[in-house]
Amino acid sequence: MNSTKRITDGAIFLAVFIVLLFIWMFAPVLSTFLIFLLPVPFIVYTYRHDWKNGFVMFLASCILAAFILSVFSLPVTLVAGIGGILIGHGMHKRYSAYETLARGVLGFIVGILGLYVITQLLLGVNWTESIREMLAESIEISASMFEQFGMGAETKQMMELMELQADYVIQLVPALLLILAAVLAFLSQWIGYKAVNRIDRKNFHFPPFRTLQFPVSIIWIYLAVLLFSFFINDQGNFLYQPIQNLLILIGMLLVVQGLSFIFYYAHHKNMSKAIPVLSIVLVFLMPWLFLTFVRILGIIDIGFRLRDYVEKRK
Repeated sequence: MNSTKRITDGAIFLAVFIVLLFIWMFAPVLSTFLIFLLPVPFIVYTYRHDWKNGFVMFLASCILAAFILSVFSLPVTLVAGIGGILIGHGMHKRYSAYETLARGVLGFIVGILGLYVITQLLLGVNWTESIREMLAESIEISASMFEQFGMGAETKQMMELMELQADYVIQLVPALLLILAAVLAFLSQWIGYKAVNRIDRKNFHFPPFRTLQFPVSIIWIYLAVLLFSFFINDQGNFLYQPIQNLLILIGMLLVVQGLSFIFYYAHHKNMSKAIPVLSIVLVFLMPWLFLTFVRILGIIDIGFRLRDYVEKRK
């Protein structure tokens, strides 16, 4: 009976994945949303039958996708499959939501690295050079626009500034890929929770965002990396890129902590739910104004136990 159900589930979720992959390839408008749905068949199947059977489904997906669609579908299958299997395995083992998320992030990182190797070896695509060419084209377009608006005198200076920013963005590619993996893992896991809860009548969920608290050690790591960044500011130094990427990653964690405190404070004071949601919107729309403030708020919340102070005042 178990063997029959395992085979039946495998056929059903394999078919669902192929349909989603087909839509993703031939409906570009929906591709952004579907990229978060593609891991879900692997999540649900692995949750039911654990990672060994999930891996068999993954191999079958690779073969079927390459045969029915094309070899160009393999990179996406690789990313969705590995990330989905690790999230589903965490759910099968009843790990906490954040432990499962950590495994999902690891899975998507491995998938993205595999995607990088495949595109580099088989397709001859260099991600760094592609990003560099894309940024160079954007700079040229911006320069032509400056000249059209009569800003010829400032064009050279503006182009030099944009080229420096472009070089800095290229240095941050590892951190950006890690952030992408975290976003993919979180949204895929959230959708996977909803799917399993609906299909199997379970109660998987993330704890309230307002309860999220990182350990105090993250402050000391951030301060140490920040101190090193003052002394290592030459792009030719081999430590420059790792330090800059660490600054971005830890800084993002502190921003998340700051947003968590805003959610906590709004809940503690019985404020409207629109206020914490608005804080997230403002961080994304006006990062130059609100990002630093929220990061400092996160540092204070972790380092000085701001929530304990709020509780005492209550």
